[in-house]
Amino acid sequence: MSCNSPTRFREDVPRTPEAQTAYEPSTPENLKTNMAGGNELSEFEQQRLANIAERDALLKKLTLESQSSGLFSSPKISASGGAKPKKRPAPKVKTEDEAPTPRRTSSRLKGIAAESEVAKRKADDEYEAMREADRLKRMRRTDSFSQADMFVSGQKLSPDSLIGVDVITKGVAKPYERTFGDHEIEKTADKELKALREEMNGLQLWESWDPQRIKITPERVYSMAFHPSESKPLIFAGDKMGHLGMLDASQEKPAAGEDDDEDDEDPDPVLTTLKPHTRTISAMTVNPSKPTHLYTASYDSSIRALDLEKMVSSESYAPESTNIDEAISGVDMAPDDPNTLYWTTLQGGFGRYDTRTPRKDSNVTNWDLSDKKIGGFTLCPTQPHYFATASLDRFLRLWDLRKLSPHSRNPVAEHESRLSVSHAAFNAAGQIATSSYDDTLKIYDVGAKGLSSWKQGHKLSEKEFTPDTVVRHNCQTGRWVTILRPQWQLNPQSPIQRFCIGNMNRFVDVYSSSGDQLAQLGGDGITAVPAVAVFHRSKNWVAGGTASGKLCLWK
Repeated sequence: MSCNSPTRFREDVPRTPEAQTAYEPSTPENLKTNMAGGNELSEFEQQRLANIAERDALLKKLTLESQSSGLFSSPKISASGGAKPKKRPAPKVKTEDEAPTPRRTSSRLKGIAAESEVAKRKADDEYEAMREADRLKRMRRTDSFSQADMFVSGQKLSPDSLIGVDVITKGVAKPYERTFGDHEIEKTADKELKALREEMNGLQLWESWDPQRIKITPERVYSMAFHPSESKPLIFAGDKMGHLGMLDASQEKPAAGEDDDEDDEDPDPVLTTLKPHTRTISAMTVNPSKPTHLYTASYDSSIRALDLEKMVSSESYAPESTNIDEAISGVDMAPDDPNTLYWTTLQGGFGRYDTRTPRKDSNVTNWDLSDKKIGGFTLCPTQPHYFATASLDRFLRLWDLRKLSPHSRNPVAEHESRLSVSHAAFNAAGQIATSSYDDTLKIYDVGAKGLSSWKQGHKLSEKEFTPDTVVRHNCQTGRWVTILRPQWQLNPQSPIQRFCIGNMNRFVDVYSSSGDQLAQLGGDGITAVPAVAVFHRSKNWVAGGTASGKLCLWK
């Protein structure tokens, strides 16, 4: 609007007498009045003053109306039909497991100044309340509970359908590029090795469902295990938030009936998801002497036993006080001892507990074996008084339970890698496979060094305890992929020992104990890294879990 053009005003807005006087056009009477007061106003100045007076009058009127009607009054709807109030979203229904979250309130309406001591105390109280609510949510559950208490989703399996009656006691590749296949198999000169390579490469993805449709856990898979039953592949998976997924891979996709609508969606596989823990399930093992019991270890400081027949979970071990945070990183059991649990912690500790004794700290034996986190450990299957630990301080260490002292660390042997060691896996032949962030898989053959004949107190020098085989393997998982860990087939049906490990190119690699690659398992539909890979104890079944909770199964 030009400065010379007259200002336009709304005709429908009532003006106060003061505003009306200020808006009156310049007349000889007004000019005379202004001249008498010693002020000579131009027509433009009179219009500007009229604008200001009109604005002040309108604001004053709106303020009075707001105060008389209330600060948060809802808008009135006219009889002729006005703007309808917006529908509020349905309130969120809280479950019993959710801790109450403190509601935010307005300090301004309470008359609390923003920079006052009262406001600071109020902010501190709200922060502490939120921290306490989060702590209660993550605190472990110490009681025993049934499947109904743990059930999250899927089908509630009956014991008969879950367990059968015959339960048994080298270079870094370009992204997504296969580095092992038919060409390498054809060049194999060793007949026995070639036959095994052909057998392992002949494994195919489970045909019934695409891997994208087998969501065994809601969150990222951290640990997996096969049940030792040979009658059917029964797979367990633990995730980041404490969920336990179970899948019976002997099921088949139901055939479509004649009356079914062609547009109906294909049914997903039947699986069950429970929640026995409040934090990450870091490791699991099936009791070798009692295969109806699955033991799960968690960052919530507890080890729980799930009875697969009764579908009841009970706490087998945890610190006496729920305020003690002792995140457990691994769990294992000796084949000839069904009652003793062994575990490691993220604080570098190693523990042992006989479940037949009362649950008191005095009955638990603890050793501090590392100043940093122990990522994984296993007992030697044939000599369970020996065990190996892999830790963040870059060391693989071999220990003798008979010589452990609470006050000193005296390993049988140790070997330092360039970067941290993620896991140490023992097999029945006395060989240890490790994965490390220096992008290597190392195999130590202590069985060939006379492990079975060692006397108590036997030691290996630094030169004696070096890897017999080193394989180049990309272990740079980053932040969103679970750390790659080797896992042996405990009872292979051939003289050649073998283990599997995830591949960052979206495969699962299978290696022999001499470092020869036996297979590179893949297939259509695998869109994420199957980082958590496990072998069945005796059958050539391999399972892999991804960061999205999906399952890949080769058999």
